Amino acid sequence: MIVLGCTGSIGVNSLSIAKQFNLDIEIMVAGNNIELLNTQLNEFSPKLVIIASKDDISKVNHKNVQSGQEAILNAIESSSSNLVVNALVGFFGLQPTLKAIACKKRVALANKESLVVAGKFIDMSYITPIDSEHFGLWYLMDKEKAVDSLTITASGGSFRDYPLDKLKDVTIKEALNHPNWSMGNKITIDSATMTNKIFELIEAKWLFDTTACDAIIETKSIIHAMINFVDGSTTAHLAHANMQLPIAYAILGKVETPILKPIDLLELQNLEFKKIETSRYNIWEIKDELLQNENLGVVLNAANEVAVARFLSGDIGFLDIADTSLKALNYFNNVKITSLDDIMEIDKQVRIFANG
Repeated sequence: MIVLGCTGSIGVNSLSIAKQFNLDIEIMVAGNNIELLNTQLNEFSPKLVIIASKDDISKVNHKNVQSGQEAILNAIESSSSNLVVNALVGFFGLQPTLKAIACKKRVALANKESLVVAGKFIDMSYITPIDSEHFGLWYLMDKEKAVDSLTITASGGSFRDYPLDKLKDVTIKEALNHPNWSMGNKITIDSATMTNKIFELIEAKWLFDTTACDAIIETKSIIHAMINFVDGSTTAHLAHANMQLPIAYAILGKVETPILKPIDLLELQNLEFKKIETSRYNIWEIKDELLQNENLGVVLNAANEVAVARFLSGDIGFLDIADTSLKALNYFNNVKITSLDDIMEIDKQVRIFANG
């Protein structure tokens, strides 16, 4: 297989599954974490390694190293692997998704932005989602029963219990202190603003062909997804928050050996659910419009990427992240997307707008 983003959380777990089941890695793609990449190369022997910057090529302990997005796209096209694990972060991950599908390769997709900005142009038959929420929905889906709606869960992020009047003054360090797990900076901030959950609802819309989807907060991150059936019943998917389970199914197709420790309900004792309130997560006020208007995903993504980067650099405050996205969505509300070229152009315009 090809692993895009091998040094991130998803990539590390993908390599762990590959090692457990003795799977070959043909191509490994990393960003700037050369130290971890070299550690991984002590265990795996890919034919090609691709990194972000050509200046770091000499630091990589491999005889065949390239850099940049063009190298990624060429590698996908020329590879013999039929599976691409796309765990790249941000808009940068879209072109590799499109290239893999054009080459008729399966995509184990963790790059949310691919579906958020370009879902209408992506053949879902090639996509297997790695997100635990979408995996949970897939796991539960029963084609014999009439589905009423889909529900995914959110952790609530770093500030789910924080005093509302103090949110404007929170620090970067506080925002990156997730209560349930440790992941990359971008997704941790997106979790805190609830933008990540809007992304996942848009993904669910494309993956399961429905706008009847919503989210609630489940503070322990044990329930990942629920399907509400027309008959009034609901099924829920419970599992410890470990990405190796969805990754194993995406890579292997069928899993017949233990991947996670089973849930002990007596040890768990209780679950707590909360409504996602716009008073705490003001981006949530635009959720329904985003599900109904497929043109707005690219606007939200571009504005949010810029705003998160500005927050992490100390340029704006935490509450300014969602405000930047809402202002962009209002300004670009009437955009019409008819091609991938439109997506690229609108993405550029929104980034300029969001940078002020």
